Amino acid sequence: MNDSVLIAAISIIVAGLTITLGSIGPALGEAKAVTQALSSIAQQPDEANTITRTLFVGLAMIESTAIYCFVVTMILLFANPFWNYFIS
Repeated sequence: MNDSVLIAAISIIVAGLTITLGSIGPALGEAKAVTQALSSIAQQPDEANTITRTLFVGLAMIESTAIYCFVVTMILLFANPFWNYFIS
């Protein structure tokens, strides 16, 4: 097995694991946040606007984790920094 094939295979495997694990965590976090927000709105309907606004800010922060994992995956697949070490 050639060194370049090994680097490519490892990069693809790591990219797959990164996007898999990086999307499962935020998905579970978003589900828990929405569940708690709906429960809070059911208990205090007068505060629905405040709870909803806070929920959307929290969801955006949770989703940023998945976006960072997506960016790392794209870097590993298309702009792999390990190729520079292999070439030189």
